[in-house]
Amino acid sequence: MSAQDDEDEVAGVVAGVVGGIALCVAAVYFSGGASPGLPQATAAVSEIAPVGEPLVKVYFAVDQAVFVDEDHLVVLRTKQVLAEKPLAIVLLSGFHDASGDPKRNAELARLRAVAVRDVLVSGGVPALRVKLRRPESTLGSGSPEEGRRVEIRVQ
Repeated sequence: MSAQDDEDEVAGVVAGVVGGIALCVAAVYFSGGASPGLPQATAAVSEIAPVGEPLVKVYFAVDQAVFVDEDHLVVLRTKQVLAEKPLAIVLLSGFHDASGDPKRNAELARLRAVAVRDVLVSGGVPALRVKLRRPESTLGSGSPEEGRRVEIRVQ
């Protein structure tokens, strides 16, 4: 290996590191920052349209995004349906109502969907098969609980 090859290799490594740092900075800059009072959770959002009725609806307490599937029923039911449909995905849709700050409500709905995703993945559902939809606002005169739910669909 010549000195020129060493210099080219070092230049390539440096360019890769600088490019990676630039991508990280851009991601932080364009992410919009954190909402006050809510923990940050990262999750890619999908534009996949929901199909059919939800397999399960998970309800949350007011202003909370903590989900613990103590009986593992949600995880077991989801894994069972996935086993029957090996090409299917799990689509999670978080909802919020129109009361309060819309931006904070949307972030809370997203965090709830992320909490459900984390429980499913820790229970053995492959992470690559779980997709999150953009948070949605409930419309009409449904119960307050309907505005604090995450719907799980296997499609």
